[in-house]
Amino acid sequence: MNILFRGGRAFTPRGVLAEAVLVRDGVIAAVGPEGDLAREAHETVDLDGGLLTPGFTDAHLHPVQAGLERATCDLSEIFGLEAYIEKIADYAAKNQDKEWIDGGGWDMSAFPGGLPHREHLDFLDRPVYLIQRDHHAAWVNTRALEVAGITAATPDPADGRIERDAAGAPTGVLHEGAMDLAGLLTPRPTEQDLLDALEDAQRHLFSLGVTGWQDAIVGSYAGSDDQLPTYLAAARSGRLRARVVGALWWDRTRGLDQIEDLVARRASAEGLDRFRATSVKIMQDGITENFTAATLEPYCRCGGTGLSYVDPAKLTEYVAELDRLGFQVHFHAIGERAVREALDSLEGTDPANRHHIAHLQIIEPSDVPRFAALGVTANLQPLWATHHAQMDELTLPYLGEPRSSWQYPFKDLLDRGTRFCAGSDWPVSDADPLQGMHVAVNRTEPGGSVHAGYPTARTPFLPGQRIDLATAMAAYTAGSAWINRSPAGVIEPGRPADLVVLDRDPFALPPEEIWTTRVRMTFVDGEPVYERR
Repeated sequence: MNILFRGGRAFTPRGVLAEAVLVRDGVIAAVGPEGDLAREAHETVDLDGGLLTPGFTDAHLHPVQAGLERATCDLSEIFGLEAYIEKIADYAAKNQDKEWIDGGGWDMSAFPGGLPHREHLDFLDRPVYLIQRDHHAAWVNTRALEVAGITAATPDPADGRIERDAAGAPTGVLHEGAMDLAGLLTPRPTEQDLLDALEDAQRHLFSLGVTGWQDAIVGSYAGSDDQLPTYLAAARSGRLRARVVGALWWDRTRGLDQIEDLVARRASAEGLDRFRATSVKIMQDGITENFTAATLEPYCRCGGTGLSYVDPAKLTEYVAELDRLGFQVHFHAIGERAVREALDSLEGTDPANRHHIAHLQIIEPSDVPRFAALGVTANLQPLWATHHAQMDELTLPYLGEPRSSWQYPFKDLLDRGTRFCAGSDWPVSDADPLQGMHVAVNRTEPGGSVHAGYPTARTPFLPGQRIDLATAMAAYTAGSAWINRSPAGVIEPGRPADLVVLDRDPFALPPEEIWTTRVRMTFVDGEPVYERR
């Protein structure tokens, strides 16, 4: 089947061009003037003045977890204690047979100091376990603490913290590794639950034009089960249509002894068309809001310099062995010390393995040029680079200057020749790449976001770090596809026809209106997988 996309412009390696695109048997056959291509077309898709782009690839997200949360008590689309309690009570009433009330999506900025309390949930006599939107903490009630045996005498795990009151009693927030103390006791989803969650997530991502992704944690973490069997089953059955790489979880309680397991897990996906397990995820620190992000100097007001989850003295040895075996290393690094530790460990590694560091909230300026020098890709989550409550109330006061001005330095990285890819960290934040592009260009909240009504939402956050729309879109397409070694991500002959039709041309809009762009149709291998009704 030959399909001609006409009537608009296309985002190509040569720029945004007013040319048609011909697809033949699922592959891009030609890009050029409509008249030259029309005679071969069997079917026509009218862009109606919109833009044709490559399918977006999200370089860092958690779709199985997102699908599970969407099927349980999902708080991600509401905000505030009153709204949360109403939703939790309604969910509990409709699910009387559930042993635990579980779900997630609550926002730290909805609570004073970012911390809810167990007593807010004690109207339920069943244990409650709700994962924070950032997935770095869980909110539990008194019954959950009792079931888990967590008391004032329970020590903090090495990689986490039990939030406590002045008397030492647990208050109902479990940070980082402490989440497992209760999370591992929640009822396990069935194999069918996990497959359904993946398919639901895939449908949602297709509706946003995302045709490929890198799952940033394939393994057991924060109470979640290993997703590798789910991906293998979905890929073998044909239920997985997207092009996916799984980043295998590096167990920070182990060392080199886990390498053999990682090699075997990678081998289990060999030969599959839609899924490969060729990356390894190392989470080097936590987040700034709970002071677990690893910093070079102490946090203001509270002291402490966060956590390095993997001993930096051993990290270089681990990374060198992964690199030798041809694994890609996918780092989580938020604080400037974690970024430096990741870069230090990547010294001397092979750039051909396409290592990347995600999040990059704070980068000490002398480390910025090291990305390009080492051939390390910056994996951007642009949506976070704005003024919102979590930034203004829970981050800036504790970072101080000049560290606050080192955040999300996209333009500095670009000027130094750094390669970009981009992702959402969904369900931590919105999976819509167009919203992320809006923030990358404007450094302000998209008009339709949950934070758009925040007082400083229209004030650009470090505006000198804005990047242009073409660079941002390339990060979500060619850049992220490159990280995944995907043949898609570019509109040129010979590439798979993973394509997205946008309802308008964002390059023709005022920059502050980029966020209004929506996906009209999504194609994978030239076949429609989503069409807006």
